[in-house]
Amino acid sequence: MGEELTGTWQGGCTRGMAEVGDAPEPGVQSGEMTPQRYIETRLSQYQGWYDAKATRMKAMHLRMRTVSVVGGALVPVFVNLDLAFARVTATVLSVVVVAAVSLESVYRYREQWKNYRSTEQLLGHERVYFETKVGPYHNLPKRDAFSTLVARVEKAIANENSATLNVMTLGGQVNSDVQQHGIPAAREPEAGAGEK
Repeated sequence: MGEELTGTWQGGCTRGMAEVGDAPEPGVQSGEMTPQRYIETRLSQYQGWYDAKATRMKAMHLRMRTVSVVGGALVPVFVNLDLAFARVTATVLSVVVVAAVSLESVYRYREQWKNYRSTEQLLGHERVYFETKVGPYHNLPKRDAFSTLVARVEKAIANENSATLNVMTLGGQVNSDVQQHGIPAAREPEAGAGEK
């Protein structure tokens, strides 16, 4: 009975794959990109990568936020304690809070997390739309549907790369602006001042 179910399931699966263009087509060269190969080697790989990065960036964002909120709340408590170690502890906590807030502003963990997660979700939606022939894939021939899938997936990947670059560049720009404008620069000698 188990063999019957397996055989039926595999046959149904193969028919389903052929319907969305995932089954190898007769006469397809072994090196040619098929929808199944593209989904397995490109789409799934990127979806997994974005999922792992989103999870990591979320964890880093939450750690930094927790350190800054808890540390920020504890600093006034230690400042108001009349104990020998309280002042040193408050100072150390202040430094840790400043470091956490600064690192968050440089690495932009929250923005990266959002970019990675939204791209991972978009890739998953595209795969489902393609496999079920809905949305932009409705009533398209197999080759056109595959071309549309590739174009949309590659555009999503390129858009995410651009968004991450913008987030990281903006983060670096903000920090250089703070450094540049927050700390007074050395004064330029006035014209004619050295000519006295």
